[in-house]
Parts: sequence; structure tokens; C-alpha cells
Amino acid sequence: MGVSEGFWHHEYWLPPGAIWEDLKESADVHYPQPQHLLLCIPGALLLIFVRFIFERTMALPLGRALGVSDKQRPKVQTNATLEGFYILLGKTPKKEELVSLAKKSDLPVRNVETWFRHRRAQDHPRLMKKFCEASWRFTFYFTSFFSGLALLYDKPWFWDHTVCWLKFPQQPLSPVLGSFYLLELSFYCSLVATLPFDVKRKDFKEQIIHHIATITLIFVSYCANMIRFGMIVMLVHDASDYILELAKILHYLKWKRLCETVFNVFAVVFIISRLVIFPLIVYYYFVTKVSLFPISCLISAFLMILQLLHIFWSYVIIQMIFNIILRGEKRQDARSDTEESDRSEGEDLAKNKE
Repeated sequence: MGVSEGFWHHEYWLPPGAIWEDLKESADVHYPQPQHLLLCIPGALLLIFVRFIFERTMALPLGRALGVSDKQRPKVQTNATLEGFYILLGKTPKKEELVSLAKKSDLPVRNVETWFRHRRAQDHPRLMKKFCEASWRFTFYFTSFFSGLALLYDKPWFWDHTVCWLKFPQQPLSPVLGSFYLLELSFYCSLVATLPFDVKRKDFKEQIIHHIATITLIFVSYCANMIRFGMIVMLVHDASDYILELAKILHYLKWKRLCETVFNVFAVVFIISRLVIFPLIVYYYFVTKVSLFPISCLISAFLMILQLLHIFWSYVIIQMIFNIILRGEKRQDARSDTEESDRSEGEDLAKNKE
């Protein structure tokens, strides 16, 4: 048995008793084909191109029309010594390092501190860039959620999760659902590809873990013909994503009251969908209705990773609401020089209430 044959052995990918011959296609019946996943590469490139066009021809003019503007930032004088330290050793030098740099540059220590503060400000993403990114994500998540809802609302297995696993894995795949699945995979691949160029968030590591887990889940669930289950998982996650992006857009527009209303809706939808519906309904029926085999165990492990991230982000949301909204406490903005995360953006959104 070769490496490829061993990797695709039916005992790894399909439940006990099922073999790949059970998923043979015919003229009228179609099943997922692993080679179709390669379409996510041109799909991701196409989405990056569409995003580029969208941000410059739609989001940018819209932001300008609605009054989004970047604050003028102080210019930083050219200084090779300070610039070399900033790039190679760090953006925030310690006290003794400031003294040493001041001597090398023949400048007062206070001037060196000011230089680094202004230099860090130059690296902060501009408000218009954040507005354009949020507009793109809102557009995709909004379209994805309501398109997925339109595709699933008349499916019996969407409302009754016991039906979701009937005759698994011999569940024919409709071309529309297959295309939707590959589009979602392409989108998350595009997010990973553009991470180095997007606004860096404080929860950057958690975002990477989330994207890797999501891409892995889409990949293996497609190959194992768990499309029905995967569609439900996607819809549960998309339910709150577009609301958060809308709250960010309103925050950048400084529409205070509407922003706080949308943010509250996001918090409720996020907690209900991620801490109630996902673990108690979606995941519960997965572990109780699906037989144990290697890929089901792998999917279960990655779903648990997602759930841990849900708990982490829910804790952040609840803590923020408790400290800022209910108790009315004012906390210092702890945003790093790499700009805001979902958490810090949420804190800013909630601070509109103060």
C-alpha cells in the first residue's frame, strides 16, 4: 500500500462498514470529490482580488462620504540610530536604552521618547484602512449567513439534527451546497494569506488558531462527506460575525447610540450561538450520532479547540460588559502598538456608553 493509498484508506475517513465504493458518483447522484478542494487556491486568489476592488471602489468612497477621516500624525525626523533600534531591537526601549540612545544621537532623553512615540503612531493602521477591512468582512459574512440560511431553511436535517446523520455517509451532495462549502474554504484561505497585511490584532495568535482549525474542519468534513453537519456549523458561526463587523463600522463612523445597540445584539447572539446552540445541540448530536473513527475523532478535537476559543472570547465580552457597562467603570485603553483586537475594539465600542 502506497502513501497516498494509506492516507485515503476508507477506515480513516469513513465510519465502520462504509467504503469509498459506497460514494461512487453517477449521472444523477453526486458526492464530494477531494480533488475539488484544490479549487480553493484560485478561489482564495479571486476573493483577494475582489476584496481589493471592493475596498477601493466601494468601501473607500463610502467611508469618505460618511465622514471617516484619518487623524494627522506628527512627522518623525530621520534618525538612522533610532530607526535601526526601532526595527531591529524593539519599538519600546527601556529606560537605560533610552539614555544610551540619547547619548548616541546627541539628543535629550525626552526627545528620544517622543521620537519613539511618534514612530509607533506611524505604524498604527489608519482609521480608513480599518473601516475598509470591516466593510469587506461585513459584506462577506452578511452574504454568507443569509445565503446559507436560504439554502438550508427548507432542509429537514437543518431543523432536526437527528435527520442530519441518517444514511451517513451515503448522502448525495447538491452542487449548490458543494459550491458554498468551497467558497467558505476559499474565504478562510484568503484571510490567512492576507494576515500579514491586515490590521494586526491583540488576539492575533487566537485568530491564527481559529483560521487553521476552521480550514482543517472544512477540508476533512468535505472529504468525509459531512457536508450537512459542516453547513450547520458554518451557519452557527456566521450568525454573529457580521453583527460584530457592523458594530466596528459604526464605531469608526462614531455613531454612538446605534453602535452600542448593535454591539449589545452581537454580544447576545454570540453567546447564545457559541455557548448554547453550538455545544448543546450541534456538537452534542455529532458525538452521540456519529460512530467513532479516526476522522470523526479529529473533527471532534478541532471542534473542541473552537469551543475553547468561544469560551475565551465570551469571557472577554462578559467581562467587558460587566466592568464597563453594568458597573460603569472606566478602564485605561490597553491597546498595543499593533492596534486593536476584537477585544480592544469591543472595549472601544462599549466605551461609547460612558
